[in-house]
Amino acid sequence: MDFIEETISSRDIYQGKIINLRVDEVKLPNGTVSTREVVEHPGGVTIIPVTNKSEVLLVEQFRKPVEETLLELPAGKLEPGEEPLSSARRELIEETGFQAGKMEYLFPFYTSPGFTDEVLHLFLARELKEVGINPDEDEIIRVHRIKKDEIIKNIKTGRIKDGKTIMGLLYFLRGDY
Repeated sequence: MDFIEETISSRDIYQGKIINLRVDEVKLPNGTVSTREVVEHPGGVTIIPVTNKSEVLLVEQFRKPVEETLLELPAGKLEPGEEPLSSARRELIEETGFQAGKMEYLFPFYTSPGFTDEVLHLFLARELKEVGINPDEDEIIRVHRIKKDEIIKNIKTGRIKDGKTIMGLLYFLRGDY
């Protein structure tokens, strides 16, 4: 059985600064017609910044959608026409105040393909040099350092519960890079 859903029609619902929302009418492989709500996102980057002491830099910030302050890997959205590597370098400086001597592209991943087309590009940043934090004007950020042996405990206790961060940190712990 082919799993492709044929789009019959598409209707734009909302055009925003960060996301757009559309509703598609689709024909399923079994012939049934259904609707899909799709959040369109320009994509972004997530960075695993590792210090020379094998600590990972995380950023703490309030996230309005979940009404919580979260501890996360630095990340941000791609600007129009921006390449992921340029975005990763920019976001790392903006959010942590560090510049990477080495920036390695790891892999892309979908954040939540059940409702959004957002793709994040994961990078590993090493040989960090402090250059001064420069957050966006609407970002209030505190930088934290976390040791390797503290990562799992912080995930298990819920101190770290952001999906991209958990995935990136588990990849870092694996040491397969």
